[in-house]
Amino acid sequence: HLQLVESGGGLVHSGGSLRLSCAGSGFSVNDLSVGWFRQVPGKEREPISCISGKDDIPFYTSDPNGRFAISKDSTKNTVYLQMNSLKPEDTGVYYCAVRGFCSWSQYEYTNWGQGTQVTVSA
Repeated sequence: HLQLVESGGGLVHSGGSLRLSCAGSGFSVNDLSVGWFRQVPGKEREPISCISGKDDIPFYTSDPNGRFAISKDSTKNTVYLQMNSLKPEDTGVYYCAVRGFCSWSQYEYTNWGQGTQVTVSA
C-alpha cells in the first residue's frame, strides 16, 4: 500500500526558509520519481520540482528561480524540498506525489500525500 506523508510546513516571514519532507512507504524513492506541487484556493495544483527515481536528477519549474532545492535520503525513503528566500506568493498547500517518471502534469500522478500548509507573511 503506497503512502506519502508531507511535513515541515508552517508560518514564516518573507525571506525565511522551510524544509518540507515527503516520507514514503510501500515503494522506494530509488524506483519512483517524486514531484512537489503547490495549490492555492481556487486553482489547480502547480508543479514546483521533481526528482527522478533511479538517477536522482532534479527538475525545477521556473517558479522557484533557484530558491528551492529538492533532494532525497534513500535510507529514510524521504524526499525533501528546501525552500529559501520565501515570498508571500509561495503560500499554499504543498503536496508530494509519485509516478515512474517526472511530469509537470498533476493528472499524471495517482498517488498523493495529504499536503502541508506553507504560509509566508509579508
